Amino acid sequence: MTGAVMSFDWNHAKAFVAVVDEGSLSAAARVLGQTQPTVSRQISALEEALDITLFERTGRAVHLTAAGVELLDHVRTMAAGADMVALAASGQSQSIEGQVRVTASEVMSAYILPPILGTMAEIAPRLKVELVTDNSVRDLTRREADIAIRHSRPEQPNLIARRLRDLEMRFYASAPYLDRCGIPEMTDLSGHHIISYAEVDQMIGYLSPAGFAVSADQFRLSTSSQCVACEMARRGMGMIILPKRVAAEMPDLTGVFSEAEPFTVPTWLVTHTELRTSRRIRLVFDHLAAHL
Repeated sequence: MTGAVMSFDWNHAKAFVAVVDEGSLSAAARVLGQTQPTVSRQISALEEALDITLFERTGRAVHLTAAGVELLDHVRTMAAGADMVALAASGQSQSIEGQVRVTASEVMSAYILPPILGTMAEIAPRLKVELVTDNSVRDLTRREADIAIRHSRPEQPNLIARRLRDLEMRFYASAPYLDRCGIPEMTDLSGHHIISYAEVDQMIGYLSPAGFAVSADQFRLSTSSQCVACEMARRGMGMIILPKRVAAEMPDLTGVFSEAEPFTVPTWLVTHTELRTSRRIRLVFDHLAAHL
């Protein structure tokens, strides 16, 4: 292990992240300004140094292995931390000023982002961060926001997207609901209600492959507000699907279907190309990437 750490090459790690973000060796090579064989050699060298396999290769496509997923979290944190250290060492973070507009969903804004933005204020006290709470997708190309936290990868080629750790999702219900309706079973949800804050077809699309016998009949309460949906669930009006990190802030909700594996939703941190030239956007982007 010590030998692997000592032989760790940061340039190889950057090639690894580029392959993950771009989805292929050739696309990563274009972004890095290198040739595909060079990137391939860097990945092989990193795998050899760490004695792990990072990617499964299928034709031109590459897919992260379990070891690759674990390493990715560490490398992203290291990269963001290195940028923050460099700024702090030069005193630049204290002098960065201006406004950065961040957009995220309601539950992300209410339950996950506040402590992260709180430490941001300590690092760069002259920086102003506006948090735009919106469950719809803001158009970054039209500068409706500087940074967006999304759950699908953007298709616009002029946006920069970094995949973060996936959100683990589970069902939750309040004690009054469970007392009234009983403990639900994955294979029989008759008599149970699910509170929806997204399109019903979309939610069924997540749940059915995970083994839940769910139909549109279960979704009798819906709202466009995630926070309203949370309050409905806390008042015993139905079960709700929430990220585990959000549910941890609601002790009056209990996890159900403990036998089921949590299903995951991808999380992307997205910004426009000004990231390359704006210190304030880079600072906020890297801080979010390190803590989300």
